[in-house]
Amino acid sequence: MTPHESPNRIRSTTVVGLIRDGKAVIGADGQVTVGQTVMKHHARKVRKMYEGRVLTGFAGSAADALTLSEKFEEKLQEYRGNFERAAVELAKEWRTDKYLRRLEALLAVLNSEKALIISGTGDVIEPDDGIVAIGSGGSYALAAARMLVRHTALPARDIVEESLRTASEICIYTNANIVIETL
Repeated sequence: MTPHESPNRIRSTTVVGLIRDGKAVIGADGQVTVGQTVMKHHARKVRKMYEGRVLTGFAGSAADALTLSEKFEEKLQEYRGNFERAAVELAKEWRTDKYLRRLEALLAVLNSEKALIISGTGDVIEPDDGIVAIGSGGSYALAAARMLVRHTALPARDIVEESLRTASEICIYTNANIVIETL
């Protein structure tokens, strides 16, 4: 690790999601890495929740991310599908709860109108362009998605797939075994 690198940097996957032409799409690679070793090639890191109206994807420790995904789903139930309120309440609980604040993961969540990134530091970020990307290959996928949105008429699903393929060609923690969910 270099002196400028954060010890909490999430390295272990690529998740990218976006909203285009009324469709919300999220996708992730399938690689699970422990240290320098690939342990699994076909993990599922994205899913639908809240009666199929919300998409989620996670990066980071799988157990931590699954715990946070379950918490987010509980918040969606508690706030009757109020997407933004559920995200804010999860971020608040994640930051303040003695147990949860130790979890190392990021969540990307989308509904048909908004895309958000939720972190354990209390951040709920809504990107200006409606594109969310997390994980070690997130920056590569984000750059590819932005260029494809700006310069092509490709549908959202194709943009997510191509962005993930691009990241898989660059990031050693990302593979081309892609899972995509659409609303």
